[in-house]
Amino acid sequence: MFKKCMERIYNGIIKENPTFVLMLGMCPTLATTTSAANGLGMGLSTAAVLVLSNALISALRHVIPDRVRIPGFIVVVATLVTIVQMLIQAYVPSIYSALGIYIPLIVVNCIILGRAEAYASKANPLLSAFDGLGMGLGFTCSLTIIGTVREILGTGTWFGHQVMPSGYTPISILVMAPGAFFVLSGLQALQNKLKAPSATNNKVGTDRYIACGGNCAMCMGGMCAANHKAILDAADKAKQEKAAAAKKEETKS
Repeated sequence: MFKKCMERIYNGIIKENPTFVLMLGMCPTLATTTSAANGLGMGLSTAAVLVLSNALISALRHVIPDRVRIPGFIVVVATLVTIVQMLIQAYVPSIYSALGIYIPLIVVNCIILGRAEAYASKANPLLSAFDGLGMGLGFTCSLTIIGTVREILGTGTWFGHQVMPSGYTPISILVMAPGAFFVLSGLQALQNKLKAPSATNNKVGTDRYIACGGNCAMCMGGMCAANHKAILDAADKAKQEKAAAAKKEETKS
């Protein structure tokens, strides 16, 4: 069980990173990463909701009727988001003011509903909680990295502390709306260059295994939740084929 829990965390951070691999939750990713602190705050807020919603939805998976499961999931998530929002407003008002409307919009974040539908509704509460933790940490790391790049290059600071030399001229466009696209595309290009897992370089063997084929330009949004299951299914199939091939070679020898 411990190994499976650690695997869920690893998958969420590396193999199924919601931002850099699955390209989910782009709205808060692009809008709230003007600084590392904002990215960290948004990521941790989403992570808290992910862990709690996954565990609760998993515990209620045999109680919620299948025909109303999506409205049921939304009620659970909305309740948890409201609690998290009130806690942030009470104890971290600066983050609450910076993130604004994006905290309540966690309710409709496709990462939350995607994991509820693809994993939590089919697994036990413990594994579901660790799955939410992994995806939440992956989302937090992604937003913090993007926010760090934008803040350092755009203002010369990091978490509010000056890190660039006094003569540095900030690239102010990076903390504006277009800057989010520039930084995200640059990081995606770096991933492709290094052959790291990404939305456009995500393969098992030679077959692309993102459900929509990685064609984000033609995506209508409906395939995002299916990506999670498609990735797991394709990875399992590849492992089975590899094991079968190894067994066949062993039989021949």
